Amino acid sequence: MKRPLWVPSEERTRNSNMTLFMEFVNRKFRKEFHTYDELYEWSVSEIAGFWESIWELEEIIFSKKYEVVVEYKSKMPGAKWFVGSRLNFAENLLRFRDDHLALIFRNEAKEAIKMTYAELYDNVARLAKSLRDLGVTKGDRVAGFMPNMLETVIAMLATTSIGATWSSCSPDFGIKGVLDRFGQIEPMVLFTTDGYFFKGKKFNSLERISTIIKELSSIKKVVVISYTEKIPDISQIPNSVSYDDFIFSKDKSFLAPVLEFEQVPFDHPLYIMYSSGTTGLPKCMVHSVGGTLIQHIKELKVHTDLRREDTIFYYTTCGWMMWNWLVSSLALGATLVLYDGSPFAPDPGALWKMVEEEKITIFGTSAKYIAAIENEGLMPMKDYDLSSLRTILSTGSPLVMESFYYVYRNIKKDVQLSSISGGTDIIGCFVLGNPIVPVYPGEIQCRGLGMRVEAFDDDGKPLVGEKGELVCTAPFPSMPIYFWNDPYNKKYLMTYFEKYPDVWTHGDYIEITDTGGAIIYGRSDATLNPGGVRIGTAEIYRQVEAFPQVADSIVVGQRWKDDERIILFLKLAGGNKLTDELQSKIKKSIRENASPRHVPAKIIPVKDIPYTINMKKVELAVRNIIHGEPVLNKDSISNPEVLDLYKDIPELET
Repeated sequence: MKRPLWVPSEERTRNSNMTLFMEFVNRKFRKEFHTYDELYEWSVSEIAGFWESIWELEEIIFSKKYEVVVEYKSKMPGAKWFVGSRLNFAENLLRFRDDHLALIFRNEAKEAIKMTYAELYDNVARLAKSLRDLGVTKGDRVAGFMPNMLETVIAMLATTSIGATWSSCSPDFGIKGVLDRFGQIEPMVLFTTDGYFFKGKKFNSLERISTIIKELSSIKKVVVISYTEKIPDISQIPNSVSYDDFIFSKDKSFLAPVLEFEQVPFDHPLYIMYSSGTTGLPKCMVHSVGGTLIQHIKELKVHTDLRREDTIFYYTTCGWMMWNWLVSSLALGATLVLYDGSPFAPDPGALWKMVEEEKITIFGTSAKYIAAIENEGLMPMKDYDLSSLRTILSTGSPLVMESFYYVYRNIKKDVQLSSISGGTDIIGCFVLGNPIVPVYPGEIQCRGLGMRVEAFDDDGKPLVGEKGELVCTAPFPSMPIYFWNDPYNKKYLMTYFEKYPDVWTHGDYIEITDTGGAIIYGRSDATLNPGGVRIGTAEIYRQVEAFPQVADSIVVGQRWKDDERIILFLKLAGGNKLTDELQSKIKKSIRENASPRHVPAKIIPVKDIPYTINMKKVELAVRNIIHGEPVLNKDSISNPEVLDLYKDIPELET
């Protein structure tokens, strides 16, 4: 029998937003739901009633109410949501305009800049007026090449208040990576800083911007925020203006202008997000105003249990969808902590010191970060006051079993550990946390309300207690409305609906457990296939990265003698060596805890592991390298020089 690592107290369950929502549904529909499983089954069978309840519970601000919740004729995609409604995204995020703290900005230098909801509203109003004066209107694209800072949030809100569409990249993207993204969507305005900081170093962004602008003829204005320099030299940037001059371009009066919120349909374009682009040009996923808003409110309020008195943090860049997710917390009136820099600067405990100082209640990070601080031997429980901390969120890759135990052993015993999984594709989660159910080791707590998630076998039949393809068999509002420049939805349909007609196929392996939770086994497009048996890479990582001698790893399949064999690359911790004894122990652990077919044919030490800028292992790129095939888009990789380590390895020839 499984034993949970954490069980919510009766008080926490009773006072949770999940219980509040269940009581709301019971009253509205005269139900008698007492468990999450009952609520979930209703949410995926009564789709219209469920999503309407989310709309009503959070009192979404609109100028025109919907006529129909969902128009759906059995096929995906094609569902139309909240038909006839008109609303504005920024208006919903700026519903609070008081002196409650909205944003706290921190960086490696520990500078803390704070902004109230009233100040945020005024800053957005000024910037929105300047954008309107420039000629930005509904449907135009505005881009950010920005760190995770106050001005990035202000620029996004000003853009979306007009009904324009926001898209952003992290400033550590290379020139080609930026052009591959912004070059496709042709933005009218570009926001950038003069640079950014990482690991104590200062990086210049204007050198890249001067090159980027030459290739983006659509840009009418470059707005430069001073960050690394007091007065940056922007003379070499065509059509550039400082942020202060732009925001106060015509009206230097004390009073901010009235903020006008352009009312748009529910399915109006809000964000353009990008796939990783490691196998070609990134796909440009267009997400809607209403779909993003209602999905995020559901996930933040009901599943994450976020309240106005909370302080929420997620370690993210502006090129990862977790930034968009975090910023939606403004709709609930919470305080957001934005951070720019390395999570290990000036030392591995930097973020936990920040939790202590800012009284963070909800802390979000990546599975890789948790594994990294474990390898560092960090014990936040002993070194920092984490009494404010209520929930830890983890995403980016599957959280291995040992990391679950590490959190409860060395970070905090009474904390809800919510591993979550979804993606940029849906700007949200398929499976995530739940404040009223236990946390079991190695498992994500539940499937998200309104998300009919299943594990399918090759024949499209649902599995329980077995690994299968992660699918969603009913529509949901945060599906992309389309891909940019994708005539007839050809790429869109091929990406999600080719394998199982009319069923969203996400590209991950999942197991629905007997507890109602889920286990993610990694990308199905990075599947290993020795002897014709499909194996998810996460099954191997779970075993390998439990070894203290291993700092990181990556596993790929190599074509070999008309079949495929598994190659495991290890980045070893400290001064450890790949001895015969260590290899034997690793293989034994994989054989006993996964299966004999999971055991790698070769284990090879390497100095480093390649990751995308969004902190995902690039297994497909390594696979291409060892087969002598090109990696088409190295600019999406945070450390592309590492790929050279995988060339011409003698062990791969035997």
